[in-house]
Amino acid sequence: MTLPFLCRLRHLALLPALLTGPALADAPLIILDQTQLPFDLGPGHPANTPARAANSPNAAWNSAGNTANSAAAWENRPSNPANEQRLIFSAGGDVLGYYAPNAGGVLNLFDVNGGRVAYRPARGTKSLFTTAGAWCGTVDGLRDGSFVLAVTAECARLFSR
Repeated sequence: MTLPFLCRLRHLALLPALLTGPALADAPLIILDQTQLPFDLGPGHPANTPARAANSPNAAWNSAGNTANSAAAWENRPSNPANEQRLIFSAGGDVLGYYAPNAGGVLNLFDVNGGRVAYRPARGTKSLFTTAGAWCGTVDGLRDGSFVLAVTAECARLFSR
């Protein structure tokens, strides 16, 4: 079975849970209005700027050249059963992709076909960056240990390329 097929099945199975609260491992993706973000979460904050070396797509742990970020790595493949428990879904319940942390602590976001869309560096920021290094959004933790991905409209479109 492929991830898109499993995503559709999982989406149907999750529908009752979505109506009562967030799934523990899945992450909702919401579109944010960047102008409404507090300064400490936006790209103007020094920790969140794409110009910061640790946030760069060329930093060792963030790099597309690092095999830990490659869709070819078992940990990042759409066929990995662990990734079926880490779905990224829209407010409407559509499965957009999945997330997978790497050994260095980077959080990688993939579309349903295994294309790497964005990442959150391991330390120093809650910001998400596109694979080209543009600021994409932020990650917010919830009380139950799960999290929400809040991204710009441009970044959200990358999940459907």
